[in-house]
Formats: sequence, C-alpha cells, structure tokens
Amino acid sequence: MMGPMLADVIDLLICPVCREGLARAGGAVRCGRGHSFDVARQGYVSLLTGSAAPGTADTPAMVAARADFLAAGHYAPLADRLARLCADAAVVADAGAGTGYYLARALPEGAAGIALDISRHAIKRAARAHPRVGAVVADVWRPLPVRDVSVDVLLNVFAPRNPAEFARVLRPGGTLVVVTPAARHLRPLVERLGLLSVDEDKERRLEEALGGRFARTGLDAVEVALDLGHPAVEAVVGMGPSAWHTDPGTLADRVRALPDPVRVTASFQITTWVPRAC
Repeated sequence: MMGPMLADVIDLLICPVCREGLARAGGAVRCGRGHSFDVARQGYVSLLTGSAAPGTADTPAMVAARADFLAAGHYAPLADRLARLCADAAVVADAGAGTGYYLARALPEGAAGIALDISRHAIKRAARAHPRVGAVVADVWRPLPVRDVSVDVLLNVFAPRNPAEFARVLRPGGTLVVVTPAARHLRPLVERLGLLSVDEDKERRLEEALGGRFARTGLDAVEVALDLGHPAVEAVVGMGPSAWHTDPGTLADRVRALPDPVRVTASFQITTWVPRAC
C-alpha cells in the first residue's frame, strides 16, 4: 500500500505522460489512462520519464555528505528563516529538494509538502524527512508532475529554476522563495581549497531568468560564522557543485593544511517572488 507521505500529496500530483490526475492503486500510483508508477519501498515514487541518465543528479557520496553536514545544524539559521516564510502555507513544494532538510524544517503544522529532486539517492532520504512530505523523483528542467495552481510556497534552494513551471504550479498570491549563495559564501575555503566561486553576475542573471514571469517582493540575507572541523569541511565541499570539480587527493591535502577547526562564513541570499498577472 502507499505510504502515508504520498497519501498526503497524491491529489496534488499529475501523470508525467498525459498530465491527468493520479490516484493510489495498491503499491503504485496510476492515472485514468492507465499510466502506472511503482512506489518504492522507501516510500517515494519516480515520475521521471525517458531513459536518459540524469547527469546532474547528486551521487550517493554527495547525498551522504549533505545529510551529515545539515544534520549537524550548520545551516539551521537558513532553515529557520525559510520556516518563517512558509508559516501560513497549506502546501509547500521544494524544487530540487535534495534530502528534504529545508522542506521538513519549513513545513507548518498540518501542511503538506512535495519534495521534487532528480536524484533517487536524495529522494530516498527526503521520503523519510517528515511524515507529511511526499517524495517524488522529477526533473526540474522538465514539466513538473504537480497540478496547476496547487502550491502556496515553492522553495528553490541552491537548485535549478524553471520559471514557466514554477509560475504554473503556484496558486494566485503564492510565493516563490529562491536561495542562492552570496559572494562571501564559504570564505575562506573557496580560496584555500580552490572551490568554485559565486558568479558576480548571479543576481542579475536571476532577475533575467525570473523577471519575465515573476515580480520580486523581497530580498534578505543570512550570514553565519561557522567553526568547522576537517570532517565538516570535507562534507561541505563534497555536498556541493565543487564535488564535481575537485580531485579528492588534492582536496584532502589542502584540508589537512587548514586550521582545525577553521572559521568559515556561510552567506546566503533569499529572494521572494510572486507570479506576474498574465
């Protein structure tokens, strides 16, 4: 039978093939046209169609590093800020949810949450993140398997953005919450470890990407000073995009050369957006 998490959100999901509504059907979910999708034993469902390998999906190592780092509470101030932005929502979705950490922390009492991510390894964890979160494997770059105008708050934390789909699923008056790294994020690790730095044009590119369909309603910053031991440094590097570009041996040598612990700045920019009237 379908787990309780998917049961909370099944009415909000649609078939990725024909876009009809989905309903429970034993150990699967199925649309009226007969397209069926098995529910994994971990409680999530894959609504990802096609056979192409998801090249940008987080690997098991990246997911494990993220789970360990976030569980230690290093980014809790960011999660708390997101929770305040979601306080009045009945339905919260997270596009690029990863392990479900932020969605689980932000979900108000009695609300339903939809975790969407292309990585099965991440979604397995998101399915256990909160009893009212339904976890779905989906590609943010493609049409989302979510009903029109069904979401009150859509979170997008360090993840790809699909403005047309984000505008489609948000209810009138709904809010898109985007979190991006600020210029000082992970200093001085960026310099000392040779990590990817934040694009100086990131804010302009964000406005260009979203401005056609959304109007920005707020800009906030969260900055946290962290004292990280070497294992936490390796985790924060391993959970992000630099994991794709950093040689493990070289990274280990550079981490050993750091103070233990090392003072690090976590710096985030939060922007809020509402869909423009058509």
